[in-house]
Amino acid sequence: MTQTQAQGGTAVTEREPLLEIDNLSVTFKHRRSQTRAVDGVSYSVDPGEIVGVVGESGSGKSVTVLALMGLLPARGVEVTGQVRYKGQDLLSMGDRAMAKLRGSEIAMVFQDPISSLNPVVPIGVQVAEVLLTHTKTTKKAAMAESVDLLRRCGIPDPERRLKEYPHQLSGGMRQRALIAMALACKPKLLICDEPTTALDVTIQAQVLELLKELVTDSGTAMIMITHDLGVVAGLCDHVNVMYSGRIVESAPRQELFAHPRHRYTHGLLASIPRLDLPRGEPLQPIPGTPRDTITWSKACAFAPRCRHATDECVRPDIPLEPLPDSPPDHPVRCVHPAEVTHG
Repeated sequence: MTQTQAQGGTAVTEREPLLEIDNLSVTFKHRRSQTRAVDGVSYSVDPGEIVGVVGESGSGKSVTVLALMGLLPARGVEVTGQVRYKGQDLLSMGDRAMAKLRGSEIAMVFQDPISSLNPVVPIGVQVAEVLLTHTKTTKKAAMAESVDLLRRCGIPDPERRLKEYPHQLSGGMRQRALIAMALACKPKLLICDEPTTALDVTIQAQVLELLKELVTDSGTAMIMITHDLGVVAGLCDHVNVMYSGRIVESAPRQELFAHPRHRYTHGLLASIPRLDLPRGEPLQPIPGTPRDTITWSKACAFAPRCRHATDECVRPDIPLEPLPDSPPDHPVRCVHPAEVTHG
């Protein structure tokens, strides 16, 4: 716990981050080659804060949280760095201690509910199992609590749904059931890995509003992993933009949308249809694909797709740091950043 000196000499206590990811790297090793999926990622999450992690598929967003949750395969994967939760390093934690932490204090909502739920076990039993595993309660009390959880998550007639199987629920209801399971033990940190990707727009908005309400009511911190900047705009407090395993820009939500500096972030925002532009205005897609990359140890990975790339971009030491004309909480990893726009 740190202290700073306020005006008048009064000591003001600052909160410690709930989660600190420090120089995390994940390497998948094959017989003759290896792939660095996450390359020196660092960010933190404060209590009650919603942090967004944005990027295209393959940028390392999901692998980062799978590593901190201890859900990566034991063989063929090398994980280095530190992940501290309440000051305790998760990467050095034993399997039994980590299993006790998962579900009780750190919970995760996965992308595809149909593959995350057991198809041959009723929904109620699956929700109650979380409570029975992590709390001292009876089966009867756990089922009663499961009904309440399903009701809070917006599932109609929860007493009946409790006895149904995953295939009998719609996609939106299955996702709500997953959220109910994640929130069963009132976790301090909720990780959402693209929880609305498989849902239509209407249900997506309902699920996001539900998550926002539940997090606000309980004070739970949240990591929202998504490729949808619209989700970030309506939900997150702080945003980390990832590309090819590294964070290329990090900023508070309003600052990021008002003044995107990295060319990749600028390209993501420019490729979104906008209502304030004239009808028929063409979109500006980012050229190439995420596979068009250069290893970070040799150059800026985004250089092959960047319209502003020069020979200066082909160098290994491009740090993530604030620019002279940007706030200190807005670091960028770019040699030729976009200019600050006003108005």
